[in-house]
Amino acid sequence: MTILDVKGVKKTYVPRFGGAPVEALRGVSFSAEEGEYVAIMGESGSGKTTLLNILAALDRPTAGTVTLDGMDLGKIREDRVAAFRRESLGFVFQEFNLLDTFTVEDNILLPLVLANQPAGKMRQRLKPLVERLGIADLLKKYPYEISGGQKQRAAVARALITNPRLLLADEPTGALDSRATDELLALFERVNRAGQTILMVTHSVKAASHASRVLFIKDGELFHQIYRGDMDNERFYERIAQALTLLTTGGEKA
Repeated sequence: MTILDVKGVKKTYVPRFGGAPVEALRGVSFSAEEGEYVAIMGESGSGKTTLLNILAALDRPTAGTVTLDGMDLGKIREDRVAAFRRESLGFVFQEFNLLDTFTVEDNILLPLVLANQPAGKMRQRLKPLVERLGIADLLKKYPYEISGGQKQRAAVARALITNPRLLLADEPTGALDSRATDELLALFERVNRAGQTILMVTHSVKAASHASRVLFIKDGELFHQIYRGDMDNERFYERIAQALTLLTTGGEKA
């Protein structure tokens, strides 16, 4: 079943003090199936961050539509946008975005607190989630007391605590060392196998090679895409690297 449908999305920025308009996105279209794991790659300035912001309902397209679970994000009332993001989307960021004055437990539960969920329901969701992510023994610690990899696991738990329809990850391995990167990518695979739909923006070929499909954005357009099929991570890595070379050396759009 299609969970995310992006049709003809354009985004044009008009400079406040004059100058030529900037086309960040030029008619991007794609869809994602429920339970799919999609990576988005592209050079800096290609439009992938703008696209992620639109998918996250943090920005609205100049033209085109984004539909999540049958809901047109462009038609959500401004006073409902924050609640929609909290209820339907989970976010994992490069810099973790944990609050140092909150314990790990409080950071994870924050989306449910903001949604005024009862304490019993919060505890019911917390225990199996942190056990599955291997951070049950960190709940009373503060972010500054744990490693980068542990922080990112806590951030993943915070993103998943609301049972989101779509998990959005923005360069999730960017601030991690190689060991923590491997652990996080293995974690994402397990979460995806459990049925979670994931859309990840990344510069990392290694991170992208764990997805089931990779979209390549260039100059605000969908340039190319690769499906994993029956390829293992090593072979998929090679195919992604080849596509990136084509992307950066001026190859033709697929």
